[in-house]
Amino acid sequence: MQSRQRTSTNGSQQQPQAPRAAPAQKAAARPPEIPPEFKADAILSSDAPALIQLLKDPQASVFQKAKACQRLAVIGGKDAVPALAALLTDPQLAHYARFGLEPIPDPAADDALRDALKKVKGKLLVGVINSLGWRRDAKAVDALAKLLDSTDPEVAQAAAAALGRISGLRAAKLLEDGLKRTKGPVRSAVAAASLVCAEGLLAQGERERGLALYQTLMRPDVPKPVRLAAMHCTFAAETSLRRQR
Repeated sequence: MQSRQRTSTNGSQQQPQAPRAAPAQKAAARPPEIPPEFKADAILSSDAPALIQLLKDPQASVFQKAKACQRLAVIGGKDAVPALAALLTDPQLAHYARFGLEPIPDPAADDALRDALKKVKGKLLVGVINSLGWRRDAKAVDALAKLLDSTDPEVAQAAAAALGRISGLRAAKLLEDGLKRTKGPVRSAVAAASLVCAEGLLAQGERERGLALYQTLMRPDVPKPVRLAAMHCTFAAETSLRRQR
């Protein structure tokens, strides 16, 4: 039997249409090429002198200098301190500069951070204070004591935390005094820092002074979480098998 042909509405016969060709596949999109100024491989494989020169180069981008700081945190030494210190006042690069300075064991890094305390304010000052605390720079204690009374609550809280991490007899006395005059969130920060300081005193062999600081933190006017922690730490210290008897 012959196949029927389609008939249009006006009665004329239509020829069967050829099948449509499949649409051509779109060429696979290439990933965008990374601009040269955002390529980190060369920077992260550079030696310290080249990285220091990059930090000094006024034509280098923020990205390039940030990567140089990150690499100097691993391989940097005393020679890298001046170039990193110069960036501590830069709003875009100060964080990266501190990241590069914090692991450098040379005391020049502490000197640079202490010097920066006089040059920065606000969040940049908070960052420098935090770095001094993480480095446990005992020479920064007196400068931090003044900042404990800052009118900027974030600066005062950062100073308290740094004193707690540094610990020692001088820091313990300053924090105890701070408990008597500070209020609100700053006092809570001072109390928490005192808890850290007491732990540091025990680690330094200042057992009697550390336990005395815990006793201070058990007073009813101290924030409850700190008070309970001080009680727990005192019990742990007194019942430890490693305690000298």
